[in-house]
Amino acid sequence: MDQIRLRDFRCFREEQTVRLAPLTLLVGENSTGKTSFLALIRALWDVACGKQLPNFKEPPYDLGGFDDIVHRRGGRTTPGDTFAAGCRFSYSGCFFDMDFAKKGTAPFPVRRRLSLGDTWIEDRLDAEHRWRVSYATSNGEWEWDGTPAFESPPSVDNLPADESAGMMPFFLALLLPSRLERNLGITALRGGSAPSDDDWLRIEALVSRSRLGGFGRPSWRPHAAAPVRSRPRRTYDPAQLTRDPEGDYVPMYFAEMSRRSPEEWAVLQRALEQFGKEAGLFDEIAVRSLGKDEVDPFQVQIRKHGSRVKGPYRNLIDVGYGVSQILPILSELLRADAQHRFLLQQPEVHLHPSAQAALGTLLCQIAARDRQLLVETHSDHLLDRVRMDVRDRTTDLTPDDVSILFFERGNLDVRIHSLCLDERGNVLGAPPNYRRFFMDETNRSIGL
Repeated sequence: MDQIRLRDFRCFREEQTVRLAPLTLLVGENSTGKTSFLALIRALWDVACGKQLPNFKEPPYDLGGFDDIVHRRGGRTTPGDTFAAGCRFSYSGCFFDMDFAKKGTAPFPVRRRLSLGDTWIEDRLDAEHRWRVSYATSNGEWEWDGTPAFESPPSVDNLPADESAGMMPFFLALLLPSRLERNLGITALRGGSAPSDDDWLRIEALVSRSRLGGFGRPSWRPHAAAPVRSRPRRTYDPAQLTRDPEGDYVPMYFAEMSRRSPEEWAVLQRALEQFGKEAGLFDEIAVRSLGKDEVDPFQVQIRKHGSRVKGPYRNLIDVGYGVSQILPILSELLRADAQHRFLLQQPEVHLHPSAQAALGTLLCQIAARDRQLLVETHSDHLLDRVRMDVRDRTTDLTPDDVSILFFERGNLDVRIHSLCLDERGNVLGAPPNYRRFFMDETNRSIGL
């Protein structure tokens, strides 16, 4: 994704379009919609992949029902209220957008459109509450009545995983008539009475183009991390591995790898220790089994080195929350089968300023590996390190590869400012309120 559009969503009233990059940093005061923005991105991804209904309450987010999500202009919702959202996919250039209305208590997509320039394909809920399909090019707009209208939007919800993987926005295969039925049941809404062969080629090209990039694969779904991760334990019991936003599974993942895939564990272990050293958190990390069998409990331990000697191994629970809070983030970013996209909330929680800065460098390194990270942060140290690393070219990340989204509260809504960096790491396009608090505190400290 390289662009997001939204309107009447939570605290965002006016239509806004913002830029995403390989590394996008979300900054602003508390309660300005940064977490809601991350939840929207995952919901857009799911619906664009063919899921009928997005889950705005899936952990680590809980945005509530439709009445909690739609922007309330008059203090309460009305039957005609909707909110809109959309995104553009960089690998294809296609834009996917939709409108949501209320069904029961939940948001329900009542219009979904995939477009590229002036060519688009759309399904929508009509006045009779039936689904209709329409197409458009620069030559006209047409509605297709060649098949019965859908009672619900086509989706991949009920398909086996192997069949749904790679499916494209709103089940496009069902929205295109066969070549023999192309102009049967076609009603012109604008332009010629029926699409020409060239029009159909453009529409088919849109569908084909949108299939690029492995869309819909499980590994491409954004991984969302919670702002507060799991608490450390003195000992862990082996359990089934299931990824979760809080990182409860991470100690078991370490133990499983160390026992069954020692070579892969060694690679991850070195990567974890490299960051631990740069952040000043630890020099070594190890899994200590308390028995000989896989079912026996185990501990996660870390070790710090002195100037001349190595310190003792210490249990994870005995070294403060900084290490245990960052390990789930590090594990997701550094593991061999890492996701391609990450939605991270305050990854700097419980980290010392120098460790926050080191985390900024790690985020630059990960984003430079053809990954996409969206990071909600309150850390000036993390942000400044990203700026300096771009300036100093410590990675392959360029100024265009970084986007800073500044969330600024107005009266009853929030404005998102898309800021960028120049070659020297300076923030461009910042409004007056950006970092005003930090500058005021700095000026006060030096007596200005």
